[in-house]
Amino acid sequence: MIQFADRLHTVQEYYFSRKLREVRELMAEGKPIINIGIGSPDLQPPSEVIKAITDGINENGAHKYQSYQGIPELREAISLFYKTHYNTTVNPSNEVLPLMGSKEGIMHISLALLNEGDQVLIPNPGYPTYTSVTNLIGAEAVYYNLSEENGYQPNFDELESLELSKVKLMWINYPHMPTGENAKKDTYEKLIQFAKKHSILIVNDNPYSFILNEKPTSILELDGAKDVTLELNSLSKTFNMAGWRVGMLLGNANFLNQVLKVKTQMDSGMFYGVQKGAIEALKTSKSWIQQQNELYKERKALVFQLAEKIGCTFNKNTSGLFVWAKLPSGKTSEEFIDELLYKYHIFAAPGTIFGSQGEGYIRFSLCVNKDQIKEAINRLENHNN
Repeated sequence: MIQFADRLHTVQEYYFSRKLREVRELMAEGKPIINIGIGSPDLQPPSEVIKAITDGINENGAHKYQSYQGIPELREAISLFYKTHYNTTVNPSNEVLPLMGSKEGIMHISLALLNEGDQVLIPNPGYPTYTSVTNLIGAEAVYYNLSEENGYQPNFDELESLELSKVKLMWINYPHMPTGENAKKDTYEKLIQFAKKHSILIVNDNPYSFILNEKPTSILELDGAKDVTLELNSLSKTFNMAGWRVGMLLGNANFLNQVLKVKTQMDSGMFYGVQKGAIEALKTSKSWIQQQNELYKERKALVFQLAEKIGCTFNKNTSGLFVWAKLPSGKTSEEFIDELLYKYHIFAAPGTIFGSQGEGYIRFSLCVNKDQIKEAINRLENHNN
């Protein structure tokens, strides 16, 4: 018998991949499922972006292999974007590395930094890919708890109490997914001090900073941040370009050069037309972003109504594409999700897929039009009346 790699025993199929098969089977049976669990933007990118990729396809050389580091115009556009929106200076020649989506950056960074047996600090709750990539590489995940009581900020007393000698990497993610909490300025300052004290590389995963957030921030804004931090960002959520797979890694040129050694083994450059579209997206006006956020505000208000119908509590002052809702006491996340799915034909995400600290919570997505959210509310009202 052919034996596959032992590392596959450390990971399971991504929850949404498995659960969505179940949802599709129900839909094939004629069940009217409303999917309010997935953070895949349903809106269109700016029209100028579509035109830019269309025009780019016809340019001379568009279909050749492209640079591993992206065309200079893309790196310059990313640099200008960071200066305009984050008041952060990054050198486009060596402090910007375009990626085929920020998710691949998680793997590239981990491969560049970690050896077997090294440890990684991972937020709980947090993005599941941090754990799966850590496991695939043979490193060890060490979870640091984020709690509602602490505003989902790291507890530095708890961090300092850990044995940190083997820790080389720490993942942070603000605005935080799944809760939508923003980092406080002093959180970033303490993180930089913590990283310098313990020789840990911190990576801030920052794809949600423009969604329902009036003050986008970058950890790279702070003095000394580039000594110990990198930042991942993406066009997927801000500009409705999830399927385009355009991300970026920013920070210290020496760090990026190490990551580039991995990246050059994994791809042969981003398609030219996509890069031209990305450049146009990065030029998008703040007014367009504000218009998007007006739509999300309307959806969020309706999701609050939906959450209240099932007895949930939540923080209204959050950012990002999700509503993180606390279930009534005595309810477990996955049982409640299945009740919603099979009783009301509504699919949301159980908090437990983001870690043990997610037990007792569920996550709703704002990537659903208002009529569908209203229909979900009606189903709950009609069933309860």
